[in-house]
Amino acid sequence: MRDSRYDILFQPMQIGPVTAKNRFYQVPHCNGGGYRDPSAAAEMRGIKAEGGWGVIFTEQCEMHHTSEITPFIELRLWEDKDIPQLRQMSEKMKTHGGLAGIQLAYSGINGPNLYSKEVPLAPSPLPIRTFTNDPVQARGLSKTEIRDLRRWFVNAAKRSKLAGFDLICLYGAHGFGIFQHFLSRATNQRSDEYGGSLENRSRFVNEVIADMRDAVGDSMGITLRVSLDETIGELGFSNSELRDFIEMNRDLPDLWDLAQGTWEDCSGPSRFKEEAAQEQLVRGIRDLTDKPVVGVGRFTSADTMARMIKSGTLDFIGCARPSIADPFLPRKIEEGRIEDIRECIGCNICITGDMTMSISRCTQNPTFMEEWRKGWHPEKMNAKGDSENVLIVGSGPAGLEAARALALRGYDVAIAEAGTALGGRVARERKLPGLSAWGRVVEYREYQLSQRANVETYFDSRLTAEDIMEFGFQNVAIATGATWRRDGVSRQHVVPMPMADGAKVFTPDDLMDGRVPGGNVVIYDDDHYYMGGVLAELLIQQGAKVTLITPSAFVSDWTNNTLEQATIHARLDEMGVDIVLNRGVTRIEADHVVSNCVYTGKTRNYAADAVVMVASRSGNDQLYQDLVARQGDWADAGIRSVKLFGDAEAPGPIAWATYAGHRFARELDGADIGDGLPFRREITELAAE
Repeated sequence: MRDSRYDILFQPMQIGPVTAKNRFYQVPHCNGGGYRDPSAAAEMRGIKAEGGWGVIFTEQCEMHHTSEITPFIELRLWEDKDIPQLRQMSEKMKTHGGLAGIQLAYSGINGPNLYSKEVPLAPSPLPIRTFTNDPVQARGLSKTEIRDLRRWFVNAAKRSKLAGFDLICLYGAHGFGIFQHFLSRATNQRSDEYGGSLENRSRFVNEVIADMRDAVGDSMGITLRVSLDETIGELGFSNSELRDFIEMNRDLPDLWDLAQGTWEDCSGPSRFKEEAAQEQLVRGIRDLTDKPVVGVGRFTSADTMARMIKSGTLDFIGCARPSIADPFLPRKIEEGRIEDIRECIGCNICITGDMTMSISRCTQNPTFMEEWRKGWHPEKMNAKGDSENVLIVGSGPAGLEAARALALRGYDVAIAEAGTALGGRVARERKLPGLSAWGRVVEYREYQLSQRANVETYFDSRLTAEDIMEFGFQNVAIATGATWRRDGVSRQHVVPMPMADGAKVFTPDDLMDGRVPGGNVVIYDDDHYYMGGVLAELLIQQGAKVTLITPSAFVSDWTNNTLEQATIHARLDEMGVDIVLNRGVTRIEADHVVSNCVYTGKTRNYAADAVVMVASRSGNDQLYQDLVARQGDWADAGIRSVKLFGDAEAPGPIAWATYAGHRFARELDGADIGDGLPFRREITELAAE
C-alpha cells in the first residue's frame, strides 16, 4: 500500500462549496478532439477518474460565439444544444468520486472568429494575437458590451451547472483568456474605470466572479487561472503585479490556478524545462490568500509533489501532461506502485494534436484518445487470442511496447535484439543534449518486462530469415527500426543529392555512434523536427563551427507544434550557430556546399569541412522482405503471421512507434475487419429542415 510520506497527497480539500477527495488536480488541457470528437474526449476524462484524480477539468470551452479560435478545435458552449455532449463528459469525470470542472474561455484578443465571422472584441482595439498571425483586428469593448459579456459568462455558468459540472475555471492565463487581457497593460490600454491602475484592471474579473457566484456559487466552485508572469517586461502582467493582484483580491475565487504567462513557458518541453520549473514564481503566493492554490510543473515525482504541499507552496498538484502519460498516476501512488508509473517525458507530442487540429498522441501512453475510438484501456489488455507465442525482432520503442502489451495479454514473448541493450533509437537519442528524460520510454518498459515470467530477451541476436524459419514461433513481429539516409533524399531532393568525391558526409547515426566531425560543419536539415537542432548543440559542445541550413522559414520547423521552436532558435543563436533559413543544398563539394534560395534559386557557397545530413530515414525491412519471399514455407515452419511495424515500416516520431507496437499487440489474432474502419467516430448531426 502507499508510502506514508505521500499521505498528504490524499487529504480531501475544500474548493468553495465542493470537496475534492485528494490533491491530484488535472488542470485543463486540450486533446485535438473538442467539439468534433466529444465521446472520445469524454471517455479519456473518464479514464482519469478511474485513475484516481480528485479534480478533472475539460479543455478550454468557448463560452460564446463572438470569440472562437478556429481552426483550432476546442469545446463549445454557445447554446443549450451544446449541453448534452458536455453532460456526457461531466458524468464520466464523476464516475469514481472526482470533481468535474469546465474551463470557460472568452479569447478576446486571441479569437479571430474565422468561423462565426463576428468582429472580435477585446479590452482595447489591437491586432489579433494568434499562432498564425491572422490579419484581423479586435474592436475595443464598449461599457455596454462589457455588461453583455458579464451576462454571457453568467449564461455559460448556468449551462455548465445544467451540464453537471462541479467547478468552473475562468481562463486568464497563457495570453489566451479575456481576464488576462484586462489585467495586462500590454492588452488593456483603456482610460476608463476598467483601465489604468491595477484596481481598475481587476474590475472586470471581480464583476464576473460576483455575477457568477450569485448565479451558481452555492453549488459550484469558481476558480481563476491567472498568469504567473507574462515575461514581456514592465508593460506586461509581471509576477510582482500578480502578487499585488492576489493580495488585493485574496478571497476572489474559490481557488487560484497559477500558470506561467505564455503556453510555451508554461508547458516547455523537458529539453528546456525541469520538473517544478515554476516553483520560484509560485513560492510565497499561498501566504497572500485564504483560498487554496494549484500550480503546475510537469510533476512526475511523488516526492516532489509531497514537497510542494508540505512546504506550503501549493495546496493541489496540477498536472496536464503527466495525467496524459499515466491517467492512473494517483492510484499507483496510493497503491504503492511507484515503479509502475509511466512518467511523462516532456516531449510535448500531446500538444501537437491541438496544434495540428488532429487527435492527440502520447509517446508514453499510446492509448491516449483511443479509449473510446478503439476501446483501449491504459491498464487493461484484451484477452489472448488462439495462438500462443510471438517472436519480436528489435527492442526499440515499437518492439518494447509490443512485447509489454503482448505479455499482458498472456502470450509467450521472445525479444531478439541484435545489440547488447534494449531501447533502439531511444537508447541512442537519450544521450543527445537535452533528451535524457526520453530514456523513460525504455526504463518503464524494461521494468515492466522484467516483472513478466512470459518474456525472454536475447541479446547479440542478429537473425536471418533462415534462423526464424527454424525457431517455430507462430507469430513473427519485425520492429527493426530505421537508418538515417546519407544521400539527402527527403523533401527538397526526391532522388540522391549530387556529391563530389572526397565530400565528408555524416548522418545522425554516425554522430550517435561517436563519429563527430570537427572544423566547419554544415548541418543540412530537411527533417524539420528536433534532430537538426540537437545535433547542432552537440557539435558546438564538441568545438565545431556550425552552420545550419534548412529550406524552411524556421529552424526545427515542426517544433512550432511542440511549443519549443522559438526556444530552439534562441538557444542555437546564443551558442553561435549560423542559422540559414529558406535555403536548400543543391550539391556537396569536398570543401563547401552549394546552397540555393528556395524562392529564387540563386546559389551561394558555404564552407564545409563536413556535412551532417539530417534528411529522411529508410526502414530496415530487409528481414521482413526475406521472410515474405518465403511465405510458401511458413506453414511448414509453424508460422501463422509475419508483421512489419514501427520505424521499420514507416519512420516517424517515437510516439508513432509506441503506438504501432501497441496496435500490433492489441490486434494480434483479431478478426479481419475487411474494409471497415478500425476506430469509431462521430459525425455532425444534420439540422432539421
